[in-house]
Amino acid sequence: MLEAESGIARGITSRNSEVVHAGIYYPASSAKTALCIAGRRALYPWCEAKRVPHRKLGKLIVATTSAEVAVVEELRARAIANGVEGLELLDRAGIARLEPEVEGIQALHSRETGIVDAHAFCLSLQTEAEAAGAIVLCGRRVVGLARRSHGWRVEIEGEVREAIDAGCVVDAAGLASDALASWAGLDVDALGWRLHPCKGDYFALAAGSRVRLSRLVYPVPQQAGLGIHATLDLAGRVRFGPDAEYVDELEYRVDPAKASVFREAARRYLPGLAGSELVPDYAGIRPKLAGPGQGFRDFVIEEASAHGAPGFVACIGIESPGLTAALAIGERVAALARP
Repeated sequence: MLEAESGIARGITSRNSEVVHAGIYYPASSAKTALCIAGRRALYPWCEAKRVPHRKLGKLIVATTSAEVAVVEELRARAIANGVEGLELLDRAGIARLEPEVEGIQALHSRETGIVDAHAFCLSLQTEAEAAGAIVLCGRRVVGLARRSHGWRVEIEGEVREAIDAGCVVDAAGLASDALASWAGLDVDALGWRLHPCKGDYFALAAGSRVRLSRLVYPVPQQAGLGIHATLDLAGRVRFGPDAEYVDELEYRVDPAKASVFREAARRYLPGLAGSELVPDYAGIRPKLAGPGQGFRDFVIEEASAHGAPGFVACIGIESPGLTAALAIGERVAALARP
């Protein structure tokens, strides 16, 4: 297992909300839905068994206008069709009972939503893989792929330049996954596998704020993401984000001037935020297959024999809910990678 960074889980995995999603948002027929639900059902027992820090907090998706009420009801109907458990529709009084500081007309309460320590989860996966005989090599960047009669020649750059032969290659390279696919001879533009990086910034509540939440709070979804939502980490710290901005450059600076925009967005469902200071926290970049203004795009998890690259398994566009779906994605990839 080749990892370009000096340690595992330092890219997309380390720069997200660390939310365990229930499976509410996507079409029932999609891989995102099926793998999210299967992954979530496997993830909580895994975390219990491996002592990975996590909490099943639940979350509210809050409607603040009559138009948004229709969206929340549509989400509930879709989630029920998807087979999601633990859903409850709340009125204003029900919202206040669970989260006194949250203001809304209606909300969908998802009891199965939670948070997980993403890095600890990945360390548990590494431990499991190594116990099964895997070798994890960090600081090894793949710089080239060449088809061979027996499989693939993988060119690697690290302390020294080297090459290994592999019968099968699994491309799980995140923001570089479309580049690796192109090196394998695949026409990523014709296949619709070209990524459109989409940055999301996060802000945290400054110390001393009186805002208190006990679960996650989301607005209704936005076009390129799920909207600026309020999340908690395992220490109970509140942060807000991410927003969504398509970018040409992979840089992670958070613009402090955005604080007022974040505050106004979050005040729609959390009016007590008015006097609180928000400070830049961190940013992440989503490996999106959907470009600006485009509709839903599913995960690409595909063995590429049909495209002239046998033994190459492409995992492209693995954004949210990829963390939740990880164990189920692993099962699917393992099945595709078997000779």
